[in-house]
Amino acid sequence: MTTETARPAPARSTAPASDDTAVPYAHTRLPDAERELLREVLYEVGTDPEQKFILGRRTAELERRLADRAGVCDAVACASGTGALTLALRAVGVAPGDEVIVPAFGAEPLAATVLGLGAVPVFADVDPVTMVMDPADAESRVTERTRAVVPAHTFTAMADMPAILAFARRRGIAVVEDAAVAQGATLGGRAAGTWGDVGLYSFFPVKPFGMPGEGAVVLSDDAELASLVRRLRNHGQDGVRRFVHHEVGYNSRFDEVLAGFQLARLHRADGMVARRAAIAEQYNARFAALRERGLLAPAPGADGRCHYVYAVQTVCRDSLAAHLAAHGIGSRVYYPVPLPRLAAFAAYAGEGARARRPGAELASARHLALPLHLNLTDRQVARTADVVGAFFD
Repeated sequence: MTTETARPAPARSTAPASDDTAVPYAHTRLPDAERELLREVLYEVGTDPEQKFILGRRTAELERRLADRAGVCDAVACASGTGALTLALRAVGVAPGDEVIVPAFGAEPLAATVLGLGAVPVFADVDPVTMVMDPADAESRVTERTRAVVPAHTFTAMADMPAILAFARRRGIAVVEDAAVAQGATLGGRAAGTWGDVGLYSFFPVKPFGMPGEGAVVLSDDAELASLVRRLRNHGQDGVRRFVHHEVGYNSRFDEVLAGFQLARLHRADGMVARRAAIAEQYNARFAALRERGLLAPAPGADGRCHYVYAVQTVCRDSLAAHLAAHGIGSRVYYPVPLPRLAAFAAYAGEGARARRPGAELASARHLALPLHLNLTDRQVARTADVVGAFFD
């Protein structure tokens, strides 16, 4: 690759792109059909004689169907992805003073939830190409205090779950699989979210099966772990007798309107994921020839691929972003600084060799996300690819 200083940033266009050529990075407006569906479900729940607005029969049915789809014994719906991660960590026994290995490149809750339980986040490096946890580096950071490891699937790549499971079992630590962005993905024929002792999906609006609100689900094939998560989400109650608290829990309950909404469109989930995958493959086909000119695109294919964010990598990242913006095309840098270099987590960065995480530094410096959402047209995909290609010509 060339260096960022090897070429000047292209001049910004003085004329804004017209509406028919602009390509927004994100499009959060609900399609008309889903706006109508949301109105219908809201009316249905609001006029239901049962008058149950959280943890009702719709939530229970959504849990059953998601567990069946994933092939696990139980799924427990909760209030958010961050809440799901907290519940999962609690369920596997993370307690004050424990260490939890998390990726150094990723979203803030990976470390914040660990600290919220009084435990210590230990930051493992990531592979600079896939931008997910490096299993060898993660294992090198295991100590006698390590309770769990949290591999997180990021952007378009699932973590190397077989390698992570192998060292976790060898070292006697739990695996909490953060599949927040990976619902619908598979690795070796096995669904994302089902590899660890517990896993989770997020329904945050921009996720592959996102919805108009917060919510998530915790998955497990261990009935006891799932039962514990179910109690923890509801202040430690078992759902049978109110005001009998078996442990100190949380308020992380699921909304019945959103449960009804997700149920009504669950048959579309595979199609939604497939459309995002098709957009990614269009980009892949266009960008394959640009590798020698300095653009690293995600690996093609379906195995181990998720389609939350389509992020390319280049050392000319900032210049490419400016070039795209000048042509009316949105882009985004998600994690410009590795987690251990953020002020919030600097105290846990480590010293000496243990503070070195070159893969995370490269991922933070080089990644740039291009538009990938269900409202994107093939014409907009082609225009985005054209403008990226022009930058490297």
